[in-house]
Amino acid sequence: MTIVAGQIIPRGKNTWIVRVYLGEDPQTKKRIYQNRTIRGNKKAAEAALAAMLLERGGGPTLDTARKIKISELLADLVADYQINGKRVDWCKLVVEKHLDPFFGHVTAAKLTTEIARNYIALRQTKGIANGTINRELSLLRRAFNLARLSTPPRVVAVPYIPMLEERNVRKGFFEDEQYRALFAELPDYLQPLLAFAYFTGCRRGEILAMQWSQVDLDRGVVRLEAGTTKNDEARILPLVPEIQDILAARKKLRDTRYPQCSWVFFHEGERIRSFKTAWSGACTRAGLVNEAGEPEKLFHDLRRTGVRNLVRAGVPETVAMRISGHKTRSVFDRYNITSEADLKDAAEKLAKHLAAKRAKPSES
Repeated sequence: MTIVAGQIIPRGKNTWIVRVYLGEDPQTKKRIYQNRTIRGNKKAAEAALAAMLLERGGGPTLDTARKIKISELLADLVADYQINGKRVDWCKLVVEKHLDPFFGHVTAAKLTTEIARNYIALRQTKGIANGTINRELSLLRRAFNLARLSTPPRVVAVPYIPMLEERNVRKGFFEDEQYRALFAELPDYLQPLLAFAYFTGCRRGEILAMQWSQVDLDRGVVRLEAGTTKNDEARILPLVPEIQDILAARKKLRDTRYPQCSWVFFHEGERIRSFKTAWSGACTRAGLVNEAGEPEKLFHDLRRTGVRNLVRAGVPETVAMRISGHKTRSVFDRYNITSEADLKDAAEKLAKHLAAKRAKPSES
């Protein structure tokens, strides 16, 4: 029977038994465990388990753990992005340009909330938006979580890293005519990418990481595997007929000309990674620009659009959340944007309702 080094056992609301295997009694041959009751959320229990494993000797000694520098955790983070096909270029840029110069020399055990706040203050003095700073700090937190969940754990606990309020949350989205205009202007190899994002609300990184082994055209679904999504949870994406036809055409091209290519979204047999220049040019030609003549549409606007389209089509919001991959209601609601057209439609429905009511003869 396999012996588990450590366990977390739920014991009612916000109560956990953390158990660590210590070995066998040499005389009775019975297993010896160290148990500890933890009150709080599961993260508190996981932190306690990591600490107990370190104390037991199930990982590096506490002295070794205290010497691990944040630069090592950030290097592991970049490797994780690379392995899982995530936006490694962006991650590497943020790590090398911002996080490592500020945090790299600090040992992981000595990172405090005050140090994190000092980083925030420094970035704000340079005019960096709160949303950008939050994305940077989310990478730092992810690095600590990877270290905490590794076997053996490399850190005892994840420090509290504050997040900033984002008053400038972008609320852009595509109306259908805008989508069609941009589709017509994009190069052929990027049109499937645009269409898939528009109809599914899927994240850019998730789309670019998709492989043909995940696509079932006969059943009309795409399976996103655990570890390839932002929240590391698997999910199934249903395909509308338009997307099925587009993917079938791309698969035919792939089978004919690039049979060794495993990527769903490819260009000349290679995985698509960056398309900023082509995107900007297509937005300009489609007239999707601001008053200064600069492209005003972001690829991420398609995610908000996908969510809104699902809800407007009458898809139950719980189902829409499973398709889009939103775990929290608050973030989903932020993406479920009300447009000016929605407001006008509501006003028209109200006017029709009142007109019909007034047209009825009054009851005596």
